[in-house]
Amino acid sequence: MPRTVQFAEYGDTDVLTVVDTPAPEPGPGQVRLKVRAAGLNPIDWKIVAGFMRELMPVDLPAGVGSDVAGIVDAVGPGVTEWAVGNEVLGRSATGAYAEYALAEAAELIGKPGEITWEVAGSLAGAGGTAHAVLDRLDLKSGETLLVHAAAGGVGTFAVQLAGARGVSVIGTAGEGNHDYLRSIGATPVTYGDGLLERVRAAAPQGVDAVLDASGRGEIPLSIELTGDPQRVLTLVAFDQAGTGIQVHAGGAGDSLSKALSDVVALITDGRLTVPISATYPLDEAAAALDASRTGHATGKIVVVP
Repeated sequence: MPRTVQFAEYGDTDVLTVVDTPAPEPGPGQVRLKVRAAGLNPIDWKIVAGFMRELMPVDLPAGVGSDVAGIVDAVGPGVTEWAVGNEVLGRSATGAYAEYALAEAAELIGKPGEITWEVAGSLAGAGGTAHAVLDRLDLKSGETLLVHAAAGGVGTFAVQLAGARGVSVIGTAGEGNHDYLRSIGATPVTYGDGLLERVRAAAPQGVDAVLDASGRGEIPLSIELTGDPQRVLTLVAFDQAGTGIQVHAGGAGDSLSKALSDVVALITDGRLTVPISATYPLDEAAAALDASRTGHATGKIVVVP
């Protein structure tokens, strides 16, 4: 019987178990995937911990993960764009840390053969989110963007997507990740005391917009740098909404297909890279979430059934 990672109560990662479950049956507009890779996003462990229970309630026991790449195994009524055997990537409708998962047909795109399964399974959450927030920040060619936590999952995509739009990028990270940031097109600065001065030195032309993927108290200096709270957007500092900044919690939203198509096009053109930090089997999903919780992973963590 197919295996899937579930949790029956909120808590630390030790609440995760691998259980045998029947393969889910696709409903109207859905397909079933034989999962080949499921990228991990920080929201995955936050959901398990119960941090998101008011914003994103789930019925327990519940599966984990939504980034997915796999092979279409069955199609539901009304699905015409996909057929059994198609290789696809996108967002799942059931837990992606599983041997089989369901997905809405409209939330998938075809997987190019030159993209590995691990990369393909890591695009929807971080890539889709980065694409959406750059649109919300209304970035234009010639502007300068500051990305807090630029070496993380969303940061990696945001730096490269912004560069593809002709935007200059300053990225905060620990010194150990500075060479990595340079390799993907950002000018690195070290976070911590004195950050405001270091950013101004790195961007004497000024900073036009800020993406905060860190949530470690950088909002006041970000507003000071841009002079306009509406050009500061956070993915994590929800308690700062009262300052007038933008708060984003919806991933790619309805623009997922367009975002994924743009990301995949840049990857196949060699203009965007997605480093894989580590891969874990289903039985080690708890260890994968623990690795994400440290906040120090460079690139993407992937669960591989």
